[in-house]
Amino acid sequence: MSRIGKLPITVPAGVEVKISDTNEITVKGKNGTLSRQLHPDMIVKLNDGVITVERPSEDKMHKSLHGLTRTLVNNMIIGVTEGFTKELEINGVGYRAAMQGKTLNLSLGYSHPVLYEAKEGVTIEVPAPNKIIVKGANKEDVGATAAKIREYRQPEPYKGKGIKYVDEHIRRKEGKTGAKKK
Repeated sequence: MSRIGKLPITVPAGVEVKISDTNEITVKGKNGTLSRQLHPDMIVKLNDGVITVERPSEDKMHKSLHGLTRTLVNNMIIGVTEGFTKELEINGVGYRAAMQGKTLNLSLGYSHPVLYEAKEGVTIEVPAPNKIIVKGANKEDVGATAAKIREYRQPEPYKGKGIKYVDEHIRRKEGKTGAKKK
C-alpha cells in the first residue's frame, strides 16, 4: 500500500469540497477556488470532512497514481487555506526587479528590460530590488512562475550572479589560474 496514498486528508473548517461522478474535484476556500480532473480509475471519497483515496487494483499504474492523486488533492486544500510561496533572490551588480502594475520589470544586464506578466491566480511582490516573492493558491502555477523568472538569468557558478531561489545553494567553481611557466 502506498504510504502517502493511504493517508486520509482532513478538510479544515471553511473549505468546501465537491467531488463529481467523473472524478472532477472542486475545492473552495478563502484563497479562491481550485478544480482539477483526477484520473477516472482512482476512487476518491468524502465522508464526514475526511477525504480518502483508494485504488481499484494492485496494477503498477494504479499504484503510481494512488500517491499522486492524494498529493494533488492535499495540495489543493493547502492552497485554498494557506497558499504557496516561492522566494527568489537576485545577485549581481545592476541587477534589480520592480513592479509596474501587474508586470514584473527585470534589469538583468541585457540591452533591454525583461518584462514578465504573471499568470491569473499568481501574485508577484517585490519587497526589495533584489527580492521577488511569488504567491498563489495553485502550487504548480507558483512553481512554474518562479522557474520562468529564474530562467531569464540563471545563477552562474563563478560569481553567483543571476536569479536563484532563496534556499538554493550555488556550487561555486574556481576561476582561471595563472599560466604556469617553466
